[in-house]
Amino acid sequence: MDIKLSTVVLSFLLLFAIHFIRPGEAFYLPGLAPVSFCEADKETEECKSSILLFVNRLDSVESVLPYEYAAFDFCENKELKRPSENLGQVLFGERIEPSPYKFTFKKDVKCQLVCTKTYSSSNSEQNQRLEFLKKSMLLNYQHHWIVDNMPVTWCYDVEDGQRFCNPGFPVGCYITENGFPKDACVINSEFHEKDTYYIFNHVDIKIFYHIVENGGQGARLVAAKLEPKSFKQTQASQPDCSGPPMEIKNKFEGEITIPYTYSVSFHEEKNIRWASRWDYILESMPHTHIQWFSIMNSLVIVLFLSGMVAMIMLRTLHKDIARYNQMDSSEDAQEEFGWKLVHGDIFRPPRKGMMLSVFLGSGTQILIMTFVTLFFACLGFLSPANRGALMTCAVVLWVLLGTPAGYVASRFYKSFGGEKWKTNVLLTSFLCPGIVFADFFLMNLILWGEGSSAAIPFGTLVAILALWFCILVPDLLGAYFCFKKNAIEHPVRTNQIPRQIPEQSFYTKPLPGIIMGGILPFGCIFIQLFFILNSIWSHQMYYMFGFLFLVFIILVITCSEATILLCYFHLCAEDYHWQWRSFLTSGFTAVYFFVYAVHYFFSKLQITGTASTILYFGYTMIMVLIFFLFTGTIGFFACFWFVTKIYSVVKVD
Repeated sequence: MDIKLSTVVLSFLLLFAIHFIRPGEAFYLPGLAPVSFCEADKETEECKSSILLFVNRLDSVESVLPYEYAAFDFCENKELKRPSENLGQVLFGERIEPSPYKFTFKKDVKCQLVCTKTYSSSNSEQNQRLEFLKKSMLLNYQHHWIVDNMPVTWCYDVEDGQRFCNPGFPVGCYITENGFPKDACVINSEFHEKDTYYIFNHVDIKIFYHIVENGGQGARLVAAKLEPKSFKQTQASQPDCSGPPMEIKNKFEGEITIPYTYSVSFHEEKNIRWASRWDYILESMPHTHIQWFSIMNSLVIVLFLSGMVAMIMLRTLHKDIARYNQMDSSEDAQEEFGWKLVHGDIFRPPRKGMMLSVFLGSGTQILIMTFVTLFFACLGFLSPANRGALMTCAVVLWVLLGTPAGYVASRFYKSFGGEKWKTNVLLTSFLCPGIVFADFFLMNLILWGEGSSAAIPFGTLVAILALWFCILVPDLLGAYFCFKKNAIEHPVRTNQIPRQIPEQSFYTKPLPGIIMGGILPFGCIFIQLFFILNSIWSHQMYYMFGFLFLVFIILVITCSEATILLCYFHLCAEDYHWQWRSFLTSGFTAVYFFVYAVHYFFSKLQITGTASTILYFGYTMIMVLIFFLFTGTIGFFACFWFVTKIYSVVKVD
């Protein structure tokens, strides 16, 4: 019957595919379908001739504060409306808006004037805007332009003859008082005046296209590259894109006019297809060999731990269980020692059981959210082309997964003998999310004060608050399902009088075990952590979700095995307080995460300013808390399974 049913379902799906998907047509992920372009005289509804260029917020590796395009007094397009942004884009501070740069397909343009901006030192408002523009060049702020949902890249040669394509280009650069060229000023020998700013007010844009094959109409854009240049222009109203570079003296007096111009040319590219148009950007980031080294390093740790756990489970535990089960007389039982002696206390409720159950509920929520998000990212739904999708998916899943969080928290709280279930549900809903929201709100106040585009609008903040309160309903639902069920049945009974724990050696004391327990899981992830922090703080593109998913699985296995290993050693030393210790053992990985984040800040980043430093550590604390709950929950569940398993197979009188 099952075979027949599956055959019918499969046949139906095949008929559906044949009927609705025509031969030669491709299936595209939502929001990532290609757009065809034609010449102006061949334009149709399905084939456009006009190409719009959008601009995103500007950011810098020397400052955590991004700013909107309009904040720098560049040329604006006030005719078109800003495209709608999803929740992830708003949370990441992306502010995409239309630009006055407009192109017609296959129509080359030379030195087209966009607008001119005039600044006078006698006008306080204009002088203030110019000072902000100079500050952006000093801190090396970068433009981020978008054509056909694809970043406009600046490609240049780097070491070893490689070519790096940066999905952004600088506003300008600065020559110090000592004549030292900073950042992009090294590309042009004409940038040599001391204590002077050079603004890139002209761009040469090259758009590459691929003719659609198999009977398709028009062409598709496969690359957009530019080269930033600086021209003073002989006549600002009639630019010819020649002459010396556009310089702005640091100690500026008088009036200055900055003309913004562009040139665009179209080139056919036969070797790059639309489906692989991001490859040239990603290939310029040669991290794949480092990623494989990271994976191999992690696998060695996993194999080592697996061998240790297998030795304990198959040899030591097997001998222990066989020896314990062969004992018949009470005399032999009194002479025995080890983990069997604490069977009457192993499931004794821990201290602060309410807090532990709340942490387990929140950790379960984060664990499932991370797994599902990475799974969808591996399938391509959350690629860099689908902007903001990763964050949106994570936040929505976090809200929807309140039910398993409430269920797990209530389930363990009930097994710990707790009776204040309403308090438990409220704490699960509001404690950890509340800490995250309070931190996030404080960081947002700083961003508001600095006028940054990363500041969340008040309406969005209210929406996030509403989402947070929505967590309560799934939590209540999970708690309702839990309290309708019986408490967890343990394989052994708990004695009324607690057993005295003997004096422990240094290695079996709680603190050394907890500190040692976090080292191996951190060793599995620290290389991957470098790339994640780079993508967040150094504005590099992260796309290796397959590696990340593999590291996630390795981290789960490593946390589980390390915790089980240490749990067994502590039980053999007759210490039965395993609940909090198992959570903190793997959760201590978050402490190493924080130490690494501090090291990364001082050794890798060039962040300056008090506000940027506070923002870095404020957001880092949110990541550390989430990672603590995530890893701690893995350790507890692994140890709970281990303890339940070994005490269910041993005979207890």
